[in-house]
Amino acid sequence: MESSWKRTNSLQDDEPVDAAFKAKVALEALREDSTVPELAKRHGVHPNQIYTWKKQVLDNVASLFARGVGACVEGEEEREREASKLYAKIGQLTVERDFLAKRPSR
Repeated sequence: MESSWKRTNSLQDDEPVDAAFKAKVALEALREDSTVPELAKRHGVHPNQIYTWKKQVLDNVASLFARGVGACVEGEEEREREASKLYAKIGQLTVERDFLAKRPSR
């Protein structure tokens, strides 16, 4: 689920912020090399948003270790199964569309 939060001072105001950007900014905030207001100005987001992202990282960091390697493998297998189902559905819909396109009009 990608957030609809947007950069406030950037040239691309209507572009949603992606997860990698959030992680980068949150990790910078955790390092405390710069203050949150400095980071907010540098990255074009509101300081409260950085505090929220930082809190999300701190609240969820333990789950990274709790899941372990097995969860990553299982997650990958689940994605593969889901992709296979989707490709099959795409194939079915393509055949149906092609069949209907060849029918003479009434």
